Amino acid sequence: MFPSPIVVAPMAGGTSTVDLVVAAARSGGFGFLAAGYKSAQTLAGQVAEARAAGVDFGVNVFVPGTIPPDAAALAVYRQELEAEAAAYGVDLPPVFEDDDGWQEKIDLLASDPVPLVSFTFGLAPASVVRRLQRAGSRVIASVTGVEEAELAAETGVDALTVQHQHAGSHTAAFLPPSRHAPAADTAALVSLIRRAVELPLIGAGGLGSAADIKPVLAAGAVAVQLGTAFIRTAESGARQLHKDALADPQYTETVITRAFTGKPARALANRFVRDHPYAPAGYPAIHHLTAPIRAAAAARGDAGGINLWAGTSWRQARDVAAGEVVEGFLREL
Repeated sequence: MFPSPIVVAPMAGGTSTVDLVVAAARSGGFGFLAAGYKSAQTLAGQVAEARAAGVDFGVNVFVPGTIPPDAAALAVYRQELEAEAAAYGVDLPPVFEDDDGWQEKIDLLASDPVPLVSFTFGLAPASVVRRLQRAGSRVIASVTGVEEAELAAETGVDALTVQHQHAGSHTAAFLPPSRHAPAADTAALVSLIRRAVELPLIGAGGLGSAADIKPVLAAGAVAVQLGTAFIRTAESGARQLHKDALADPQYTETVITRAFTGKPARALANRFVRDHPYAPAGYPAIHHLTAPIRAAAAARGDAGGINLWAGTSWRQARDVAAGEVVEGFLREL
């Protein structure tokens, strides 16, 4: 499925760059471009640039939500954020939702196929899966539990990314949390899902070292996907504030929060997270609502007001070239 057991996760919002994907591939890994939060035209340019570099790569796409948010809860949260906006001297936009250019991106990837297309935040319809496969791509769904994995398998995908809750940034979950006790770690979750479906599995979540990775591969994963481990690399497009925060001893824990986007995501516990513990569900409406606040905080160099996505192994992220990270993992494995 992959030419390497080391996959660099797609990280939307600018962190995943063509340089990061190319560096990963040239060092023996495999990388994904992130289609989220960019236009189909911008994505097409990045696909062309990566292809010109002569490397294999994938593209990750957000699946639009189907459940409308609670309008009253969104209105209350917008009012709560007024003080934040005033402190940064910005105006809050009206509450709105979008589908992140879903159809345009599917049309692009069907007409200009890449080796792998992965989906997160939900399942691509079986018709979309088949369309991309006919175009020449293999398709991956992101899941967080056995029931999601079984539903994903029914759509005809070629593989699954199995994301544990230790992962940084947004959860890929699209079903309500299971009543069963959560798997202890990524290896345990891979083992559970391997018994339920007969598809290649890519383990993700809280993996920062070879010692973390080996049990996941031993549990049956064909590869592992790492994001936080690459945020501080030279090729990452993450804000310098974010990179520096991962090495800042003032941050002592990660938490799962909806404060920035309305969708559960794991981040370093900074001021904004602590000040807004009861943010409602409402992705992507809350993402758009907080965007000017986050931009203003970044412009001021205020790490307390931006989303510092981080998995539980954030302390192991290093300020080195991406190729050095990939080669280090491969050597230790």
